[in-house]
Amino acid sequence: MSTRTTPLPGGTWTLGDRAVTRFGYGAMQLAGPWVMGPPADRDGALAVLREAVDRGITHIDTSDAYGPRVTNELIRDALHPYPESLLIATKVGANRDAQGGWPTARRPEDLRRQVHQNLRSLGVDTLDLVNMRMGDAEGPQPGSITEAFETLAALQQEGLIRHLGVSNVTAEQVAEARAVASVVCVQNLYNLAHRHDDDLVAQLAADGIAYVPFFPLGGFSPVQSEALSAVAARLNSTPMSVALAWLLQRSPNILLIPGTSKVAHLRENIVGAGLSLSAEDVATLDGIGR
Repeated sequence: MSTRTTPLPGGTWTLGDRAVTRFGYGAMQLAGPWVMGPPADRDGALAVLREAVDRGITHIDTSDAYGPRVTNELIRDALHPYPESLLIATKVGANRDAQGGWPTARRPEDLRRQVHQNLRSLGVDTLDLVNMRMGDAEGPQPGSITEAFETLAALQQEGLIRHLGVSNVTAEQVAEARAVASVVCVQNLYNLAHRHDDDLVAQLAADGIAYVPFFPLGGFSPVQSEALSAVAARLNSTPMSVALAWLLQRSPNILLIPGTSKVAHLRENIVGAGLSLSAEDVATLDGIGR
């Protein structure tokens, strides 16, 4: 598999012990509607994954709960044996039910089972990065992360996980997890319209920890704003491109994982994230979520 030499926007960030591209790829949208079942176009899904790696992306985000197992198996079929440069991040802490819900699964036995399911579906002996998901569809939920994170730390000591992260968490849960084991990334909802983690992003940057915004473009409700549209028009670009570029310029520890099931859209996201925003543009955009 050849890798193109054109640099991806944003450069790289050292995630754990490996330099990864700050522009990554989120595999969630490769599953069927509502992240259940297989994709309508399996060949197209495989093509997107291969294009991502061919473009030089070295950070792919997934979960065995997507499908369930659909995205992991697509990643394995498209890319295994994996390039040494590729880091695949997955997450545990939730199951899927027949109605497409995301019931929590955080008991030690649940987490051990999920880690082993991810190992099997991805076809690896060790997972590069496992995020402990604590919240739900409504966002972070209060509660202790200690027991769950201790379980993942034990699996890390057993050699089944290289690095640990947390997802959909409060700042207090981040601190609690860091008291148990090293945390290399935090994955929360964050974009132009959702700025509640501004202080956390800055704190993590100072500590050398990555911040990975999920739904960087707003998810099922895309980010919309007159100010965003005005900046996009001034740059002869699209609002979604500007939103990605703003995230990359927001802080050096932000890693993007925009998802798509189309090769053309992946290419558009890469180009869009490379936009150069002026100080005036940034000032205009910074006012959206405040």
